[in-house]
Amino acid sequence: MMESQSAFKSLLLLTVLAALVPIVVRQIRRVLPVPIVVGEIIAGIVIGRSGLNLVHESPVVTFLAEFGFIFLMFLSGLEVNFSVFSEAKSGPMRRPLWQRPLWLAGFNFGITLLLGLLVGLALWRWNMTRNPLLMGLILSTTSMGIVLPVLKERELTSKPYGQLILLSALFSDFLTLLLLGLTISLVRNGVGADMLFFILLLVVFAGAAQLGRWAHGYKWTHRVIEELSHATAQIRVRGAFALIVLWVVLAGSLGVEVILGAFLAGALLGMNQKTTRQVFEEKLDAMGYGFFIPIFFIMVGARFDLPALLASPGALWLVALLIVAAYLVKLLPALCFRTLFSWRESMAAGVLLSSRLSLIIAASAIALSLDMITPATNAAVVLVAIVTCTASPILFNRLLPVRSEQKRRGVIILGTDFLAEFLGKRLLQDGEPVTFIGRDALRLEKLREAGSAVVSGPPDAESVLREAGAEQARALVALSNDPAVVTSACCQAREIFQIPSVVARADEPEQVRALQALGVQVVQPTMAMALGLEGALNYPAAFSALIDRSDQFDFSDAPLRNVALLDRPLRQVHLPGKALVVGIRRRGEGEVVVPHGDTVLREGDVLMLCGEPEAMEEARKWIAGS
Repeated sequence: MMESQSAFKSLLLLTVLAALVPIVVRQIRRVLPVPIVVGEIIAGIVIGRSGLNLVHESPVVTFLAEFGFIFLMFLSGLEVNFSVFSEAKSGPMRRPLWQRPLWLAGFNFGITLLLGLLVGLALWRWNMTRNPLLMGLILSTTSMGIVLPVLKERELTSKPYGQLILLSALFSDFLTLLLLGLTISLVRNGVGADMLFFILLLVVFAGAAQLGRWAHGYKWTHRVIEELSHATAQIRVRGAFALIVLWVVLAGSLGVEVILGAFLAGALLGMNQKTTRQVFEEKLDAMGYGFFIPIFFIMVGARFDLPALLASPGALWLVALLIVAAYLVKLLPALCFRTLFSWRESMAAGVLLSSRLSLIIAASAIALSLDMITPATNAAVVLVAIVTCTASPILFNRLLPVRSEQKRRGVIILGTDFLAEFLGKRLLQDGEPVTFIGRDALRLEKLREAGSAVVSGPPDAESVLREAGAEQARALVALSNDPAVVTSACCQAREIFQIPSVVARADEPEQVRALQALGVQVVQPTMAMALGLEGALNYPAAFSALIDRSDQFDFSDAPLRNVALLDRPLRQVHLPGKALVVGIRRRGEGEVVVPHGDTVLREGDVLMLCGEPEAMEEARKWIAGS
């Protein structure tokens, strides 16, 4: 009973700190952008063995910290977007290998790993580690949790530069964790059957992923889950926890590190269906970051052994050496990005990829428990994590100053047939500049007289697209009847001119798949006609509002970028004039959320608005934070 009371006292201290840290960090962020996790580690140092020594480990606290670690790895796996690999691979193949994002990211990781191993060998020769391979992997890690928010803040996630950085971070996160799991298993049990068990775990993962896709195809599965998702059953949440424990037990039984099992459980849940990620995101984040994960990071700080670091000969030199090595093993490989971007952009990417946090701390803790590094080295690694995750975003923003980009405006239409003319006429009614590209001189002259800009020439020629203003256009619509011309033009629009919105008409399944791989919105004429007829039949009033501009009634999308609106319920958001939110499209989710008063706005939401044009324009600017 006394032990239980002592455990609750320690737990009380941990939960109070977990509640106070975000408030304190919020005030500090006005001067220095410190991640909340760093605040939790520092709070742990203050109350731990290197500070006031107020928290004492008990079986309960130790278990909660360990489960927080496992839950963190699970959420990391849930965030992995494997489609990035297929999208990068299925892109245009006209570029040489050294200019393709997938190859560049892979090459970057390979060089990073090689340099990390060389540093590990040096530390091994200086008796600072007993396993150079493990130290090399520790230095090769990258924190996706730091990289992604920084790119989002700079609005780079959808641009080729940001996509390449994300792909490189994904390589570092996923492959490093796999190699760490394999290395730790080999260190613990040696080469032999355990190597086969590691491979067996990956085979089981592939089989489970296939089984999940198969089960997802049955309506019965969706019906049962929906019926049991009410307040008392919460079958999705129960299933998620069961999956975590199942994979942790499976990994442990096969002699593989349990964090790899937790990571694979998250990846398995995230890859099978986007709707799963949609449903779990809020609840699992709330449970993880609201309780379990803060306990893990606070205990990392509480276990931080500052006396061991200071008592070790050359301890400060060790910290300085590791920080320098941590940046060098990322900066030098990032120079390969110069094939696509400037030296300054390449260096900035290397600096951001140097951010390390949860994985490096986790790997170091495991290495310490296996007696492969000294307590002083472990303390130095924790300091490296604190320094890099705080300094790297600041250095990235300094190296890559915000560009005052000219606002894109205007639509380019490839084609001059009746459909193209009709679309251009409607866009002109909205005050949108329209440029037509085609070869028919008579049709082009007629379109010019109607108020549109025209360019004569092949629609898929780079010089013609440039003359049409592709560098400043906000959208391109490909209505050519030649599939090869449509694919080539869309490829250039996305890759060379980086036009945000590209729409194409296509019918052939192969062409549709190729265009979708480029990020093109494809409209299939037969399907569009069927949907139009269905709309006129079942929703005549809404259909009339869409096609009739005489009532000055309009629909529009508005990406949410105003930080003042984030995490606020819709009832607290009062749009100007007669503008209403009729739907919310969430990033990475296949379904449209039907809004109500309690719907909370999230980062990345696209609000679907309807109302009077003047009110709509004002509402769009406000939602975008202009």
